[in-house]
Amino acid sequence: MNPKLDLLQGTLDLLVLRTLVSMGSLHGYGIARRIEQLSGDEVLLNQGTIYAALVRLQNRGWIAAEWGASENNRRAKYYSITRSGRKRLAVETSYWQRLSAVIGRVLAPAEGGPK
Repeated sequence: MNPKLDLLQGTLDLLVLRTLVSMGSLHGYGIARRIEQLSGDEVLLNQGTIYAALVRLQNRGWIAAEWGASENNRRAKYYSITRSGRKRLAVETSYWQRLSAVIGRVLAPAEGGPK
């Protein structure tokens, strides 16, 4: 059985922003569970990790927060992406797509070469 994947620095911010774009406003626990679900449970996020990222993103102005009631009627902070967060998401998505393509090319066996 393979251990869970550790996220590279900066990837959690990208995943949180992408989750908020696709799902709309969510509380921290909901964001973490959605990322875990989409990763096929290859990534597990503890509360400290997700909330540190949410504070960082909020301080940068990429997400906004407001208090509301959760599904079980408890007080929860709901996060949503801002306009500058959407711009940052576009930049980061482009970067990670380029980087993953380059890594894929380097890791792929060379045609006609040793495998």
